Amino acid sequence: MEKSKNIAKALLLTIVLMLCLNINNSFAQSLGDPVVDITFGSGTATHSGALPADSGSTSYTYTSADFPSDGYYTIESTTNSPNVWWTTTDHTGNTGGYMMVVNASVSKTDYFYKREVDGLCGGTTYQFGAWMGNLLRYSDLSPPDIIFSIETTDGTVIQSYDTGPIAQRKDAFKWIQFVFDFTLPANTSNIIIKMTNNSNGGAPANDLALDDITFRPYGPSLVAGFSSSSLSSITSCAGQTTPYTLTVAPVSGYTSPAYQWQINNGTSWTDIPGATSLSYTADPTTVGTYEYRLASAEASNIGSASCRVVSNVLTIVIDDTPSSTATANTPLCVGNTLSLTASTGTGYSWTGPNGFTSSIQNPSIDNITAAAAGDYTVIVTSGNCSSSAAVTVNVYAQPVANAGTDVTICQGDNTTLNASGGTSYSWSPTKGLSDPTIADPVASPTDTTAYVVTVSNTNACTATDTVMINVLKKPVANAGANKEITQGQSVTLNGTAKGTDVTYYWTPDTYLSSTTVLNPVATPPADITYTLHVTSTVGCGDDATADVFIRVYKEITIPNTFTPNGDGINDTWDITALDTYPESVTQIFDRYGSLVFASTGYSKAWNGTYNNKNVPVGTYYYLIDLKNGHKYSGWVLVVR
Repeated sequence: MEKSKNIAKALLLTIVLMLCLNINNSFAQSLGDPVVDITFGSGTATHSGALPADSGSTSYTYTSADFPSDGYYTIESTTNSPNVWWTTTDHTGNTGGYMMVVNASVSKTDYFYKREVDGLCGGTTYQFGAWMGNLLRYSDLSPPDIIFSIETTDGTVIQSYDTGPIAQRKDAFKWIQFVFDFTLPANTSNIIIKMTNNSNGGAPANDLALDDITFRPYGPSLVAGFSSSSLSSITSCAGQTTPYTLTVAPVSGYTSPAYQWQINNGTSWTDIPGATSLSYTADPTTVGTYEYRLASAEASNIGSASCRVVSNVLTIVIDDTPSSTATANTPLCVGNTLSLTASTGTGYSWTGPNGFTSSIQNPSIDNITAAAAGDYTVIVTSGNCSSSAAVTVNVYAQPVANAGTDVTICQGDNTTLNASGGTSYSWSPTKGLSDPTIADPVASPTDTTAYVVTVSNTNACTATDTVMINVLKKPVANAGANKEITQGQSVTLNGTAKGTDVTYYWTPDTYLSSTTVLNPVATPPADITYTLHVTSTVGCGDDATADVFIRVYKEITIPNTFTPNGDGINDTWDITALDTYPESVTQIFDRYGSLVFASTGYSKAWNGTYNNKNVPVGTYYYLIDLKNGHKYSGWVLVVR
């Protein structure tokens, strides 16, 4: 029970100390750059080796073991004793960063860390800070209790600070920063920083991790600002900058304060020559980031960085100003589309004649008028910077094209076109034109044609107009193919008539159903030729004619009996009109299918013989082909 009370008291004391530290820091003024900044480094190995001389010294013994024994320490990147200690990594956050791990000895008089700091300024206040943590998992063990001591080189204590028991955590390891301020005696420039245990070690007990030891000048508050802005960072653009005045209010706390403005050169802070007042005018013009701050100290110490405190940082960012361009498809003609183009950026603002505005990179204006002529300006924004560019647009009037009046001509004739309204001309289509690039070409179209002329003026603006050349076709007659009929039959003629506004008729007018239609019915008793006449009613061309011949074959009569007995009566097979078919073929067969007679044209009738011998009396069979599409077959009886 008593042990639990002691632990509770230790925890309460730690909380009170932390609150006190926070209260002290709430009234903190300005700090300088670290005189000492010990992080114990970083690396790829778990252990880095013994404490380097430039990082301090210790009365403890180094070990590379993950869990040092009493009175031993190690420098490692992670603790590895999960049954006794919490597992943790260094406070700095470096990849592979190291920390000092201490297993306290049983003696309270030894020190586990000591470091001499030189080059300080007597009478100056400094702030000491270190991060520590209790590695113990169990609350019934003696917690770390550290005394920080600031001493002169002869051992005189300038100031000491007791952390009190650093409470054990039940859930996980936690880093805690301990900070205190002290003022050096006059004429003192070197001191000793020493850390000792104020709690029993062993068993194990009083085990801790140490990291990030800092030692910095501490003094009056320096709050820097821009006279023209409440911000701590200002962005401007190359070529568009104005000088900026950086100011700090007068400080109190120094007997004889001195000031020095500094600029960050990318790797360190450097003094700006002559900038030793509470204000400074900065005028950066080239692209980049510029950081400024004010350092202050007693006038006698202003030359030493170990004695100066510094203000907050003021930043001026100079962005690159975009190089803007503006172009257009100028000159243009009324009615065309204007296309504007700006160089690439992140934002655009166009203005122009006739109230034109646009916020897109490449705007356009359809069907422009003369009012669209003039200067167009674009402001191109890139990041926080912008620049402008302009382009002049010329708009010219369109010509008034006139292709002339429509003309009617006869097929085969020509006419002269007459265009006006410009300085150059181009006709389409070009077929049938003597020269399509002049105002008055000779046109000889074979069909009705619409000629379009494109008229251009001196500003290359164009307009079009159309003229129609109507071509009247000459008469054309076609009486159709020749016909063949048998006497007593009729046939329809197939005439056609072409041309513009034509009339037609047939001659002769005999044996026709009509002479004024293209397809009359003809019934001639004998061979005849008909002529189709086609006449233009508009006077284009001579009358056209075409003939059609109708062949009229006579009707044949085929007897079925004849008597070739030499009595001079009915001695031959006389087929009426068969001799008028000179291409006809006549064949006669006996009952056995043998050919007994054959004739082409039938100029001589069959007399009932075969090979000059009389054929036997009986029935014979015939085939007659007139070669005009008509064929006959049947029988004939030979009687004697």
